[in-house]
Amino acid sequence: MLTAMRWVEVVLITLLVLTAGCERKASTQQQPVAVATLTMRGHPLAITEEYPAQLEASNTVEIRPQVSGILQRQAGLEGTLMHQGQVLFEIDPQPFVAALGQAQAGLAQAHAAQAQAIRDLARARPLSQIDAVSERELDAAIAANDSASAQVKAAEAAVQTAELNLGYTTVRSPIDGTMSRALIRLGGVVTAYTTLLTTVYQTDPMWANFSVGEQRMLQIQRELGRALNQGNPSQRQFKLLLADGSEYNVPAKLNFVDAAVDTRTDTLALRLTVPNPDGLLKAGQYVRVQVATAVQPNTLLVPQRAVQVLQDKNFLWIVDKDGKAQMRDVHMGPQQGNYWIVEQGLAPGDVVIVDGTQKLKPDLPVKAQPLPETETVSEPRAS
Repeated sequence: MLTAMRWVEVVLITLLVLTAGCERKASTQQQPVAVATLTMRGHPLAITEEYPAQLEASNTVEIRPQVSGILQRQAGLEGTLMHQGQVLFEIDPQPFVAALGQAQAGLAQAHAAQAQAIRDLARARPLSQIDAVSERELDAAIAANDSASAQVKAAEAAVQTAELNLGYTTVRSPIDGTMSRALIRLGGVVTAYTTLLTTVYQTDPMWANFSVGEQRMLQIQRELGRALNQGNPSQRQFKLLLADGSEYNVPAKLNFVDAAVDTRTDTLALRLTVPNPDGLLKAGQYVRVQVATAVQPNTLLVPQRAVQVLQDKNFLWIVDKDGKAQMRDVHMGPQQGNYWIVEQGLAPGDVVIVDGTQKLKPDLPVKAQPLPETETVSEPRAS
């Protein structure tokens, strides 16, 4: 059995332990947690939306020969910029040189026959006046002269055709553009108007093709004015985002709106003109088109890292009027860069906790420290 003194010691120790625990609990409750905060205020913001788009050369020309023959030389360098009229390929010209010589010889014969017909007609006319030749012989001389003139014209056309064919043995670029891969190697046989030699792409400017939904198109029409509704090019500038997420440094402009909605997808096709002076953009490349719409004057923005997700719901930690942390359910809108638009749940003046949320519990006192000015929301502008 414990002695009375021993019981006193046990009671004292128990009281000391309980007192220390209460003091630690009270100390924990009273010590605020340091957090970084952002006070909500409205910002004028141009809401942007992104659409997938594919780039297309503003002009694409398939290079095909206009005469048949053997490919003798490739003058154009694949993948390089070619100027209009610059030589790309040469077809063996010797058969066409011979054809031109033959046509020229035929023209010389026609001229000789014409000269003889002219002389015969000149002799027959005065003789017919004195009845030295019959009318039939005069008519024959006239017909021979007309036939000789027609033969000269036919021979001249043959020479012209032979000259054209000889010129066609030199294949030139019809536009300024980048030459693609050569599909026929030297010594290969090419067929007129059939064999594809290469393709030349006019890459400055480029076109960006994308589609928007019918409902969204109606909103854009109201926000951008009559230009889209009337099918006229708009002066509003659009931004392109490349595959790595970077922004293309040259703005694009709308230059085409399709006349009808695609009934299969309920979308309307649009096209942008994009300057490409440095050749960074390539045909077939996928990009994203960023469209800025109307400016919302009082948009509430919070950093994305401040938004918590729990069971498909979003919430934020805020500092109440007593300096304690509280959870607040919010409804988020679209993302804008590193920020998120708050559509419901916050009001101007609310203090949102951005950093230090890991240790928070409801009603826990916090020590609010405003975010540095470099991290606060800047004034977004309309594009």
